[in-house]
Amino acid sequence: MSYIYSLNKLNSLSIVSSLSLMNSTDDDLPEMLSDDDTGLPLPPPPPPDLSCAAAVKFKGGGIQNHYTENPDQVLENVIENVLFFLTDRRDRNAASLVSKSWYKAEALTRSEVFIGNCYSISPSQVISRFKKVNSVVIKGKPRFADFSLLPPDWGAHFAPWAKSMMEVYCRCLEKVCLKRMSITDDDLARLAHGFPNFKELVLVCCDGFGTSGLAVLANGCRQLRVLDLVDSEVSDDEEDWISCFPENTTCLESLGFDCVEAPINFEALERLVMRSPSLMKLRVNRYVSTAQLYRLIVRAPQLSHLGTGSFSPLEDMTQVDQEPDYVSAFASCKSLICLSGFREVLPEYLHAIHPVCANLTSLNLSYASINAEQLKSVIHFCHKLQVFWVLDTICDEGLEAVASVCKDLREIRVFPLEPREEEDGPVGEVGLRAISEGCRKLESILYFCQAMTNAAVIAMSKNCPDLVVFRLCIMGRQRPDRITGEPMDEGFGAIVKNCKKLTRLAVSGLLTDKAFSYIGQHGKLVRTLSVAFAGDSDLGLKYVLEGCPKLQKLEIRDSPFGDSALRAGLHHYYNMRFLWMSSCRVTRQCGAEIAHQLPRLVVEVINWNDEGKETGAYVETLYMYRSLVGPRTDAPKFVNIL
Repeated sequence: MSYIYSLNKLNSLSIVSSLSLMNSTDDDLPEMLSDDDTGLPLPPPPPPDLSCAAAVKFKGGGIQNHYTENPDQVLENVIENVLFFLTDRRDRNAASLVSKSWYKAEALTRSEVFIGNCYSISPSQVISRFKKVNSVVIKGKPRFADFSLLPPDWGAHFAPWAKSMMEVYCRCLEKVCLKRMSITDDDLARLAHGFPNFKELVLVCCDGFGTSGLAVLANGCRQLRVLDLVDSEVSDDEEDWISCFPENTTCLESLGFDCVEAPINFEALERLVMRSPSLMKLRVNRYVSTAQLYRLIVRAPQLSHLGTGSFSPLEDMTQVDQEPDYVSAFASCKSLICLSGFREVLPEYLHAIHPVCANLTSLNLSYASINAEQLKSVIHFCHKLQVFWVLDTICDEGLEAVASVCKDLREIRVFPLEPREEEDGPVGEVGLRAISEGCRKLESILYFCQAMTNAAVIAMSKNCPDLVVFRLCIMGRQRPDRITGEPMDEGFGAIVKNCKKLTRLAVSGLLTDKAFSYIGQHGKLVRTLSVAFAGDSDLGLKYVLEGCPKLQKLEIRDSPFGDSALRAGLHHYYNMRFLWMSSCRVTRQCGAEIAHQLPRLVVEVINWNDEGKETGAYVETLYMYRSLVGPRTDAPKFVNIL
């Protein structure tokens, strides 16, 4: 009877979880471990919205069935077999809440762990509960670290995680993905020598390591399938790391090093590509010329994802008898669907990619300083494009060309070539309106501009109701509607009213409390909110904290919110991943009061001066996050934990 009840309970929880996923995105956070989650046999934890603290993502692992006369063991085996079919993280989290048996079985069958904040739980707590993990994803520093708003030596070290995982996961760990973490060459050596079955390493926005560590990893991981370095800082140790891969046939499926600002041994890279028959994804750095790229793609026509490097002839072309036939080389890449790179592109070489444009679903030109006419020669063929990143050098005219061709577009990002606050910019309301009218399937947009109008934003809310992510970054501080001079309240209000699936929102420009009241009233699914140079008073933030029940991440900079607004979220902070406030009107005393009232919330005050002391009435930066383990022990001097 208890088994039937458990199945019914699981079914109902799974249905609710599945429905909630219909409105989620890849950036959504997984559910959290409960505060009582220590790895010991415990009763089912309380609902995660009351006491969760550390993010965990998971997939079903292998199941072993053993016959036994013990009824409890029989039930446990049955539960494990049921859990085998649950691969969605929310369904499995719901299953762990059914009973003590389900909670235990779910831990035993979990193969992938996601830690949304490396300081929200300790490595020992993770390995004591989950014994058969083969994939670990860990996030470290808050996102504003990408904008130099966090001192570089703030923390988020991978070393304690690597040391702890060696004790339990030495035979089973195959994949590690880190984002905004500090990982050293010694850590890379641990991965290479401490985990004999290690196969995949992805480092996104990480630092602390160099080409020496990459050499150790390439030499030690004989089964390496994936090595992807994305926007990471890699020091040049003058080490020929490319030559350290195995001399025989490799298992490489994906190799990305476009962020490595150091020359590479091209001959070694060419040989590596030739002996990697499974290689499907390759992103090279700007030290690879077009002629060298030609040699690579001729030897690997099976590529589905390609990062082109410089896409310009770095060598002296006067010494070359005849230029390679780039058009024919790209024409042979029948499987190519994703194209990026173009870091030092010469526009006259863009015609070479024309043969693959018709098959592209993703095109990243965010490093290519090209104009509208140069873009048109490429975008004209890209009818299947779903993801497009570009610089604002293409102007509104270029965006109009995109809108006229790319009817299946789902994501667009428009970055500034030179961030500035002048009123007139290359892109604005004309380009935004064109995209909204031409790309009705759009789900995600990031748009940098100098000025905007409410009318253009309202039009997007009506034309693209399936938007899940809307990030409009008006670089001019507190800039009103460019035509009417009114605040941008109605534009952002229309977004949260009409885009019912919205989970991520970034607001900017001249905004009053009215805009935040719209967000609190209609943004019921918003999980991530970023605010810059906006707001009237504390009332605006109160609207958000009291009206957005799904809010997980809140980032605020240079806004007038103070102590009263911060106290308004006391009921919700345990449900959030973090709250970041920099250059606002929050006092140290208020932070200390919140830390006292919510003991499982870590409140950090970050100051840029060496002594870590406030220089004015307000703290420079307040960073709050929930944690199972309390304050961290590796805080530098400029971080005061209240």
